[in-house]
Amino acid sequence: MNKILRLRMLPLVLILCLLAAPALAADGTSNIYEGYTYDFYHYVKSTPAPFRLAMTITSENLKGISLDSVDDICTSEDGRIFLVDSRQSRIHVLDENGTMLKTLKTIRDSENKIVILEDGSQLMMNGCSGAFYHEKQKELYIADTEARRVIVLDGETYTFKRLITKPADMTGVTEFKPAKVAVDNADRIYLVVQSSYEGIIELNEDGSFSRYFGVNEPQINIVDYLWKSIATDAQKEKMGKTYAPAFNNVALDGEGFIMAVTSDQSANDRVFRLNFQGKNVLREMGSLPVEGDLIVPGDTPTTFVDIAIKPYGTYAVLDKAYGRVFLYNFDGELLSVFGSRGNLAGEFRIPSTIAWMGDRLIIGDSALKCAYVFDPSDFGQALLDANEAYYYGRWEEATACFKHVLQLCANMETAYTGIGKNLLMQENYREAMEYFKLGNNREFFSKAYKGYRSEVMRDHFGIIAAIAVVLICLVIGSEIAYNRKQRRAGR
Repeated sequence: MNKILRLRMLPLVLILCLLAAPALAADGTSNIYEGYTYDFYHYVKSTPAPFRLAMTITSENLKGISLDSVDDICTSEDGRIFLVDSRQSRIHVLDENGTMLKTLKTIRDSENKIVILEDGSQLMMNGCSGAFYHEKQKELYIADTEARRVIVLDGETYTFKRLITKPADMTGVTEFKPAKVAVDNADRIYLVVQSSYEGIIELNEDGSFSRYFGVNEPQINIVDYLWKSIATDAQKEKMGKTYAPAFNNVALDGEGFIMAVTSDQSANDRVFRLNFQGKNVLREMGSLPVEGDLIVPGDTPTTFVDIAIKPYGTYAVLDKAYGRVFLYNFDGELLSVFGSRGNLAGEFRIPSTIAWMGDRLIIGDSALKCAYVFDPSDFGQALLDANEAYYYGRWEEATACFKHVLQLCANMETAYTGIGKNLLMQENYREAMEYFKLGNNREFFSKAYKGYRSEVMRDHFGIIAAIAVVLICLVIGSEIAYNRKQRRAGR
């Protein structure tokens, strides 16, 4: 009897399992990954998935050429994707649909002849680990790490333009092994070299040395500091030296500021926005510092390895430790976190690099030997649109976008704060206060309250002035009456 009952229940169990399981396509395009964020009290709040896997780029996209690693990714405004494979010493160029356009290894000139160097050898990439597409000059910069040089190609024809090697006037002890490269609108070249504690190398347009830029300050152990302050010179020589942590990657934001990340846990900061003097001016106006997840004692902390920035300041930071992407706005407020480590499509083993292509995110994995292309979900697109509109001062549009975000996720404190900021810019102080209260943003609530108080004072100045005059008259009349009473009593 029990056996018959179990057989009758089997179809029902199978149906329930199928309903509970997510529908997964073979290419993973239907995978939906939940996101999360933190509230003012540092509790984790779930959010819808801000991005969804749209496409996977593997060796199959490269027409038979092996993709052994993805160490860096850069994109161009016309939709090209540049994948850097350091193991094969190649750069693969694909279009926005993942179709192979070109593979670069041996460098050729404008006459399609292999470039011959002064020593008679052919110009070939050797352990390249970084690339940057310079839109202003339409040039492709390649950090050819093991060859200790930067190769500059024409960005349209991929033909040779020039070599940048170690400048003769370069100071310091840093070995010239460029790992990552970026170029600003003034054609200044910024290099992150392997294991450098002297900062980012800044070169002039002609490749001459300019300076070391943005030294990463280490955390100082107070006990070691006090001991070294009283130690003799002989004792100091035997002590271990404290070096500045090295940067992992460098990028440029829409205002020309250099942004960088470090995975070194001894650094004071994890994410940097460096001004011309090399000081970190990153805005951190959220309830948490821009350091990733809250650190739980005993757990591995967030390890940032790359950063990608939108022109309006919204940036995505890649965490190597847990395979997560942290999305922040220009003010350093955490918008959402998504991603994980695992073996499913869209999950990571060793995430290595991240780049924007329009509103899409491209993330490379050096262990899985692939690059994932993520499209924004409705929730993610609303977040991006809202912060873009706010950045460019389109207050009403930004408010509408933030309200759409709240329709999709009602517990987004940053959305309430975003609406409050837009109302504040429109001098709608009273309503802004309400939204800042919902968003638990005390700093901006105080600003809105100050504006509301001034507004009330201005609108009711006549009444307030009349009351003040009456009070003053009453005080003066009271004093006069009191003095008269005292004089009469004195008689």
